[in-house]
Amino acid sequence: MTAQGHLLFSVTCTLIAHQLQLTPALADASLWQTVPVALASALLPDLDHPNSLLGRRLPWISGPLSRLFGHRGFTHSLLAVGVGIWGLAQFQGPGFISVAVKDALIIGYLSHLLGDWLTPAGIPLFWPLRQRYRLPFLPLKSGGGYETAFCLLTLALAGYWVHGGQGLAAFALRMPAF
Repeated sequence: MTAQGHLLFSVTCTLIAHQLQLTPALADASLWQTVPVALASALLPDLDHPNSLLGRRLPWISGPLSRLFGHRGFTHSLLAVGVGIWGLAQFQGPGFISVAVKDALIIGYLSHLLGDWLTPAGIPLFWPLRQRYRLPFLPLKSGGGYETAFCLLTLALAGYWVHGGQGLAAFALRMPAF
């Protein structure tokens, strides 16, 4: 998936997690708090690719990650998710990050893995084992109109579901006044 696809899909996943009340913190949190956090973490797995959006901005991180693990290696695995959750737990509590922010960071990261799982290349879910896992019956070719249409359609459906038929217009109208 492209960076644009990952960003759109992270919003979709955040809306769904909020609607399903996946965690109490996500259910209680404002979407205006969780969506930007999920957007921020949705591109993190591609730090292992020097030409990715984040990789070009953080070459001192991207270069070593790429040399150590290659693209779609460690950062696209459940092990990376576990390390991230452990790391976030070290900064949770009063004066640190809230549970809702932690949960939104995890949703954004997982949305990236789910998006790449939909592509023909798949992801090494159980890295360091090299076997890649992908959705077998609906390969989503990365880039192009099909990916964009898929991401926009899922976002529209999630927005419709979350806002009881009022769709994304209701989401946009609930924007806080600045």
